[in-house]
Amino acid sequence: MALLLIRRLLQAALILLGVAAITFVLLYALPADPAVLLAGRNATPQIVASIRHQLGLDLPLPVQFWHYLTNLLQGDLGRSFNQKTAVAPLILARLPATLTLMAAGIAIEVLVGLTLGVIAAVRRDGPVDRLVMTLSFVGVSTPQFLVALLLLYVFAATLGWFPMSGYGTPAHLVLPAVTLGILGAGWYARIVRSAMIDVLGQDYVRTAHAKGVPAARVVLRHALPNALLPVIAMIGIDIGQFMGGTVVVEAVFGWPGIGQLAWQAIQQVDIPIIMGVTLVSALAIVLGNLLADLIAPLIDPRIRAA
Repeated sequence: MALLLIRRLLQAALILLGVAAITFVLLYALPADPAVLLAGRNATPQIVASIRHQLGLDLPLPVQFWHYLTNLLQGDLGRSFNQKTAVAPLILARLPATLTLMAAGIAIEVLVGLTLGVIAAVRRDGPVDRLVMTLSFVGVSTPQFLVALLLLYVFAATLGWFPMSGYGTPAHLVLPAVTLGILGAGWYARIVRSAMIDVLGQDYVRTAHAKGVPAARVVLRHALPNALLPVIAMIGIDIGQFMGGTVVVEAVFGWPGIGQLAWQAIQQVDIPIIMGVTLVSALAIVLGNLLADLIAPLIDPRIRAA
C-alpha cells in the first residue's frame, strides 16, 4: 500500500506539471490580450505596455512559466488580473459551494443510476430494460443547460417549489443537484446493467438460486457488491469532473462555486484564476482516482492479490 501511494503521488506530480504546462501555453496563445482588456478601449499603447510589464506578460513565455512554477511550489497560485487579489483565497472561498453541489450530484446519480441499472439487468431484454436504456440514452445526450432550464421552468417558475437561483439552503441545492444527477445517472445505469448481467451469469449466483435463496437477496447481497467496481472508478472520475465541470449548472442557477468563478475568469481572460481552477480540478481527478484505487480492494480482495 505504501508503494502504491508513493507511485501514485509521483504520477500525480507529473500529471499536474503536464496540465500546468499545457494550460499555460494554450492560455497565452489566445488572441485576447489581458493587458488590453484591463486598459480599456481608449488606452494608449504606452498604457497597455505598462500594464503588460506590471503583469509580467512582456517576459518570454518560458520565464513566465518558470516564475509560475516556483510560486506554485510555495502554494501561491498567483494574483487575479481583474480582482487584484490572491487566487488561492478566491478558490478556497468557492470550494464549499462546489463540494456541496458535487456531493449531492454524485449521490443522486449513483442512487438513480444504480437502481435503474439493477432493474434493467434483472429484467434483461424486456420492456423495462428497453425503457431504462432509452431513458439513460436520453439522459446522457441532453445538454446540461436544457435540463437546467426545464427544471427551472417546471419546478421553480411554474410550481414554485424551489427558488430560481441562489445558495444557502437545502431548497437551493435540489435543482442544480438533480440536474447533475440526471445527466450522470444514465452512464451509471448503463455501466451497472452491464456489470450486473456479467455477475448474474456466474456460477455462485446460480448456486444461490438453486439453494432457494430469495431473488432479492441474491441480487442485493451476492451480485450487486461484485458489480460495484466500475461504479467506484466512475465516482473517482466524477469528483474531478464536478470540481471544474459544473460551469453551466452553476451559471444557470447562480451557484457560487469554482465553476462560476472559472466562467467569469474566462470572460475576462483572467489567466491566473483559470490556471488555478484547472489545477485544482486536475488535482481532484488525481485524488479521486487514487481514492477509487484504495477502495476497490476493500470491495474485491482479488485486486489486492493482483
